[in-house]
Amino acid sequence: MHPKFPFSHRYVHWSIISLIVTGLLVIVETAQAQQTQQSRQNLEKEKKQNLEKMNQIRTILRQTASEKKAGLGQLKALDQQIQAQSQQIGLLNKDLQLTEVEISELRQTSNTLTRDLNKLKAEYGSMIYAADKRRQQVNPLGFLFAADNFNQLVARYRYLRQYSDARQSQVRQMNNVMTMLQDKQQATQRKRQDQKSTISTKVKESKNLAALKNAKNEVVKELSQKETELSAELAERRRAISQLEAMITRIVARERAEREARERAEREARAERERIVRREAERKAAERKKAEEAIAAAEKAGEKPAPADVATVERPAEPEPTPPPPKLDERRNNSLNSAEDALASSFTASRAHLPWPVSRGFISDHFGRRPHAVLKGIFVENQGIDIQTNAGEAVRTVYDGIVQDVTSMPGMNNVVAIQHGSYFTVYAKLRTVSVRAGQRVKARDVIGTVATDKNGVSELQFQIWKEFTKLNPESWLTPR
Repeated sequence: MHPKFPFSHRYVHWSIISLIVTGLLVIVETAQAQQTQQSRQNLEKEKKQNLEKMNQIRTILRQTASEKKAGLGQLKALDQQIQAQSQQIGLLNKDLQLTEVEISELRQTSNTLTRDLNKLKAEYGSMIYAADKRRQQVNPLGFLFAADNFNQLVARYRYLRQYSDARQSQVRQMNNVMTMLQDKQQATQRKRQDQKSTISTKVKESKNLAALKNAKNEVVKELSQKETELSAELAERRRAISQLEAMITRIVARERAEREARERAEREARAERERIVRREAERKAAERKKAEEAIAAAEKAGEKPAPADVATVERPAEPEPTPPPPKLDERRNNSLNSAEDALASSFTASRAHLPWPVSRGFISDHFGRRPHAVLKGIFVENQGIDIQTNAGEAVRTVYDGIVQDVTSMPGMNNVVAIQHGSYFTVYAKLRTVSVRAGQRVKARDVIGTVATDKNGVSELQFQIWKEFTKLNPESWLTPR
């Protein structure tokens, strides 16, 4: 104890120590909370997106099931719904695990706050006891006015004031810790309730999943009894795909042939212009040479040269203006000139960022070769992707380009082919078309609506080609 001051310095400075301890606790707690909060935000976003997907698929499934007849479209929608339902259950499991982590962190923080509060109470009790004991021995006013001089009086006053402030600060610290502790206890109770709610939701979604699997089994059983019908549908689909492939191949071949013919014509026109310029230069050089010879002969004979000969020699040869290239039809002027080359490059850079051709829906049939969903030992080939969506859904172009062809064919309804430099996008199974061949379109322009087949399935066939090479559209579209 200070010889002149009857109160311990450790009580005076306790408020500073407790403030530091509480501050460190808040820093550690904040860092943990931020990390957990980020995980919670990501999980909630993923759950929301999956719920939206489930609702879209559920709407499409109701449309296909309204025909009261099992079909491949209904089976595909059930598969997608089962996948989304399983994913939702997995997300709910993650939710339960994260909630347990949050509860554990809250419990740990509550225990720490409880220990700190007990220490603060113990120290505060010791401070009060010591202060009361010293007050019985030394009166604060007597201690203050017993100063030897004014400076000592001021120092003692400041000390007493600091001591009083320290006691008040410690009371505030205890109240703050108590408030934080109550908040954590309430948050723990809320998390417990959330955990119970999540468990209940998981049980409900598990029952829904079981019901979907039963529905799928019923559809598969019914379709298995329609092998003849399914085989006929598959043969029709293969014919339609073959016709569509022939159409696109024809468009690409036509564009390549026209580009080569155009480039050949441009080369011949350029060569012809160069020949004309060369012949004119030779003619003028010959005239100049003839005029120079006439002038030399006249000077040798002592005669005055003719003015026309002098003018011919002095006048410089003027270059012939180069005629502009012929103006071409816009639809045919799109095969890798400088502007279209830039368009093809920008299309390449848009990989994995192209917008979907329909706002709602899911990929019901993926790119490439795979087993048939029902027929044993049969494989199907898809040159693009099928996107099952709502009836009458608007179809939009995925990039700037020029419509190269609009046609209709059995099994594919209306078809629109759009060129983007060396790339082509194909939109098939359209009910209506709102563009024409030769029309320039922008990304997200509406080009038609999706058709609905006899089984109630509204499905868009979407393809991407780079000249004669078929690409997987799924790797070009923005992930959903």
